[in-house]
Amino acid sequence: MTVDLFAGLPVRDYRAAAAWYERLLGAPPAFLPNDTEAVWELAEHRYVYIELRPEHAGHDMHTVFVDDLDARLAQIADRGLTPAERETYDNGVRKAIFRDPDGNEIGFGGGPA
Repeated sequence: MTVDLFAGLPVRDYRAAAAWYERLLGAPPAFLPNDTEAVWELAEHRYVYIELRPEHAGHDMHTVFVDDLDARLAQIADRGLTPAERETYDNGVRKAIFRDPDGNEIGFGGGPA
């Protein structure tokens, strides 16, 4: 059985958020279901999307675990974004947290350095 995951992020300003996520994720949306949503495919069957929902904007938190955190962060930095926070847990797992223009958190996590 195939399972698709769609993780949504409500935003106040669709155009500003779409531009920011394009910089963060390094590509334009994979598809636009309508004029208030944009969807990026992170990996097969795994998607993140923004949706114009001003009344809910700024309260979401998502973490994407990647196999090479340092490379991912370097690519994002090349596009002009830097993490708002960095964490390292007792087991060495690392996380870099980015905040979109509305304050939603999207983190990238990876194994020990």
